[in-house]
Amino acid sequence: MSEHPALAFDRVSMEFPGVKALTDVSFYVRAGSVHALMGENGAGKSTLLKILSGAYRPTSGAVVIDGQPRQFASTVGALAAGVAVIYQELHLVPEMTVAENLFLGHLPNRLGFVDRRALAAAARRQLELIGEAIDPDTKLGRLSLAQRQMVEIAKALTRGARIIAFDEPTSSLSDREVRRLFTIIRDLKARGCTILYVSHRMEEIFALCDRLTVLRDGRHVETAALATLTRDGVVQRMVGRELADIYNYAPRPRGEGGLAVDGLFGPGLAEPCSFTVHAGEIVGFFGLVGAGRTELLRLLFGATPRRAGRVTLFDRDLHPASPREAIEAGIVLCPEDRKKEGIVPVRSVLENINLSARRRRSHGGVLIDETWENANARQRIDQLRVRTPSAQQLIRNLSGGNQQKVILGRWLSETVRVILLDEPTRGIDIGAKSEIYAIIQQLARDGVCVLLVSSELPEVLGVSDRIAVMRQGRIAAMVDRADATEERLLKLALPLETASAS
Repeated sequence: MSEHPALAFDRVSMEFPGVKALTDVSFYVRAGSVHALMGENGAGKSTLLKILSGAYRPTSGAVVIDGQPRQFASTVGALAAGVAVIYQELHLVPEMTVAENLFLGHLPNRLGFVDRRALAAAARRQLELIGEAIDPDTKLGRLSLAQRQMVEIAKALTRGARIIAFDEPTSSLSDREVRRLFTIIRDLKARGCTILYVSHRMEEIFALCDRLTVLRDGRHVETAALATLTRDGVVQRMVGRELADIYNYAPRPRGEGGLAVDGLFGPGLAEPCSFTVHAGEIVGFFGLVGAGRTELLRLLFGATPRRAGRVTLFDRDLHPASPREAIEAGIVLCPEDRKKEGIVPVRSVLENINLSARRRRSHGGVLIDETWENANARQRIDQLRVRTPSAQQLIRNLSGGNQQKVILGRWLSETVRVILLDEPTRGIDIGAKSEIYAIIQQLARDGVCVLLVSSELPEVLGVSDRIAVMRQGRIAAMVDRADATEERLLKLALPLETASAS
């Protein structure tokens, strides 16, 4: 083993205007190990990864590689030093082939032209190293998300990366794809690579990692071997307090009326769907990837035209042909991909909160009521405990959990009767999850019909009054909270041939 750790952060600090993202963070990572990095949203994890990748230069301190302090001027410099970061949003070109993506920037050439034969052969060798049988001539855009992630890993290895950081790599993967990724990571560890692994999923951390570093409010809290820690202990270190019941569930009386869906059918569904959600009720929708949950919400929201079916809200027929019409009727959606569909990244927190409701508060539909907008933004920021230096901060600079709170704040500025929540806590730390669950429970207490889609069984079980299990584009069963177990829901969600085989 080397005299020096493979990777170390030495008193790293990072300041932005009005924000100190990191303060004197120091810890090291051993060669041939998988080292977890955990903390609440806004704790500084992403900033630290961007410093490691060369995207940011620290205000003070240094990244130390094999005992040598390094200051990377760019991601190219980091790659040259053997460092690669695999981000949640992959940095690949969908229009190019797998082989071209693998060797982009250093394509093999002959007489000034790309040597296609050599490129394909080199790409095939590289993919075989990680156990992937992907055709290197396939356009990257045709691959699944999991396959693209494997291409990103192979791309890092073509550059000779020995230090690889993963940022929430499993947030959009199925269980089978997660197992495949874990096999790759364990193989990289066996080859002596140094892995830094960022995730909010506690079960992954304890299954995969050797050591753990916790950050809180931009500061180093503790680094320790996983074998010496408990899950509750990790949570307490992350949030600075004990979380007795993160789901904040409490039974509540069911209101009269609500949402009634009869024979709803459209793209993504295999057969018409029928169900009800009473006022003040939370109905969770669980299923495997591709079960049709997101498609069902989009049909309800008017984002996808329905082909058949009747939707009534408190006995009033609804035919939303667009999200605008759905919002006018009191139906709102927090989308699965908040960065692409939920926020306007180049606008402020204030503007993102007021984006929908300002139509009712502007003068003559043209002049913005700045007094109301400032007051409303401040109310929602305080109400939802959004961590932001000011309402004028660009929303893209906020953590994922705080971006999600801003989207919720937008809908709390409206008159909401039905809220559609599609993976509302994906990629969010446990402390922020608890706060969002509290918001969901309060919405239900206020008489709102809540539909919650989640791929996390503990979340569905912890939050819902009833659970609709979807399988292959249809609702397979509706299960009361008292009768729901992880085993039962998972068995209902499995494809019929798989379930019968088991």
